[in-house]
Amino acid sequence: MAETTLKLKVLIIGSGAREHALVKAARRSALVREIIAAPGNAGMAEEAVCHAVKADDVPGLVALAKKEKVDFVIVGPEVPLSLGLVDELEKAKIPAFGPNKKGAELEASKVFTKNFLLRNKIPTAYGETFTSAAKAVEYIEGKPLPIVVKASGLAAGKGVTVAMSHTEAEDAVRASLEGKVFGASGDEVLIEDFLPGEEASMMLIVCGEKYLVLPPSQDHKRVGDGDKGANTGGMGAYAPAAVVDGPLLARIEKEIIRPTLAAFTREGIDYRGVLYVGLMLTPKGPSVVEFNVRFGDPECQVLLPLLATDPIKILWDCANGKLDPEACKLKPNFAAAVVMAAHHYPANPRLGDVITFPAAASLPAGVDILHGGTKRREDGAIVTAGGRVLNIVATAPTLRAALDAAYATCAKIKFDGAHYRKDIGARQLAREKK
Repeated sequence: MAETTLKLKVLIIGSGAREHALVKAARRSALVREIIAAPGNAGMAEEAVCHAVKADDVPGLVALAKKEKVDFVIVGPEVPLSLGLVDELEKAKIPAFGPNKKGAELEASKVFTKNFLLRNKIPTAYGETFTSAAKAVEYIEGKPLPIVVKASGLAAGKGVTVAMSHTEAEDAVRASLEGKVFGASGDEVLIEDFLPGEEASMMLIVCGEKYLVLPPSQDHKRVGDGDKGANTGGMGAYAPAAVVDGPLLARIEKEIIRPTLAAFTREGIDYRGVLYVGLMLTPKGPSVVEFNVRFGDPECQVLLPLLATDPIKILWDCANGKLDPEACKLKPNFAAAVVMAAHHYPANPRLGDVITFPAAASLPAGVDILHGGTKRREDGAIVTAGGRVLNIVATAPTLRAALDAAYATCAKIKFDGAHYRKDIGARQLAREKK
């Protein structure tokens, strides 16, 4: 298929707001002729044909791609990547965006990543690994507080405890290693020194040692305003985040990004996909908290609208080894996402509450309503079907204007028990006043 005549049939894997954002990007792309999704959600089903194949069913997804004669697969979540979906699609000669299984180990195992970082002298907190609760507890007793306990494997964003007491750290270790609260993902724990500072997220489109830096963003992990309450999968985000200015970005590239990609080459990791670099901006400089191997959720939702170059072209070129970072342009806008969550999220979200939406014509300019945890009942009603139900995403020339548009839309959407943070972007707004 010649580059100038590309008309791709695209399969998007996943069922969250991140994947709904990818569906919208595909709908707006001149390169795309048809979109299907698996398994999708109620919002995605209004814009693409959804197939009931689970995101962790690798054979089923490959069979679907073959049956539907798909030209390009975009993998949203981490689990299919860690299970080797891209490897199997490559065997079937179907281009896919996302790292292969070897690259996906960077998220599938926090221990693997910690050893990679320490081995290659990339700035990160010191940490040690344990499979014995008794040995882990003994180690904790001699460490200063706070201290960080992480389940090594995939835990849907819930496997990290920043313990303010030795008892809290020991409880986290026992819950993981003895209580099996994270299943096999918690059979190994990583205990790290605490890093003080402000967090920031950097997402890169990586194609070997070529990379495109997307605008820095900030997620809001705690469920309540003022960063109070339980950790969640993310209650909102904004970009670009001014906390990563030009000089700091240059330092991150020099000390973290380029050494990481060079180490990939040395260690035989042919990486093509998103590399999400979770950073702590410490008094001593930027340090890697974690790597993820896919777009963050909700960060993806605020990054795609800031791309002036067609996002699908960028992903297609990356998957095919043709990424040209210099040709990729950004919009001079801000984007903000507010997550509307279900009653009692994150502890025990209630499902099945009916959602009512404003008329599309009443939405402010630059606003998208992205579905995360929703489904359509047989009677046609759209109901809550997950903890993070909706993402309200807005773009505007200023962060304040983007937030105002997003919050105005949140106020028009109704479902029992709905709650959302009212302070997304507050740190940046405070900085702007200084």
